[in-house]
Amino acid sequence: MRLRKVKWSELITGILLITLGIYSLIRPAGMLTGVTVIYGLFAVITGIADIVFYVRMERRTGFGPAVSLVTGILSVLAGILILCNVSAGKWMIAILFPIWFIAHCLSRLSHLTLLRLTVGDAYYYFTLVINILGLILGVLMLFNPMISMFSVSWLIGIYLILLGMDSLFLAISLFGLH
Repeated sequence: MRLRKVKWSELITGILLITLGIYSLIRPAGMLTGVTVIYGLFAVITGIADIVFYVRMERRTGFGPAVSLVTGILSVLAGILILCNVSAGKWMIAILFPIWFIAHCLSRLSHLTLLRLTVGDAYYYFTLVINILGLILGVLMLFNPMISMFSVSWLIGIYLILLGMDSLFLAISLFGLH
């Protein structure tokens, strides 16, 4: 039963990622603005969650992790700043996006050995190549934020399509397993 849920969720995720990737290529300016606004909203929401966590811990234990309070306040402030000034947020995304790119690729690479045993060599090599390319692009964007700023929508679109293909390939591979 668990495997059935995994393959269907991977299939749906793959289709959604490919659709979003195509949209990103068709409307690159809108995608960057959309990503920036989503990031701003996410910063506000996670900041509020950190503050709520601090308050709950303070009530239960008598002391709360001050880091949660400080990062919560900073996240809320950063999110509001991004939402009020989307242009500044776009510059911030151009710097943070390569860091996310690198972190995501490293995460995917760390799971490859286990997945190779389950779904085989074709998926292993496909994901290996995609994520090595992602690491190279992430490093290039990190060292030249202007490349990141002007190409982030295209890179997001292409990478989303590749991630979608990766998810579809995994889902199809899992359909053979019962």
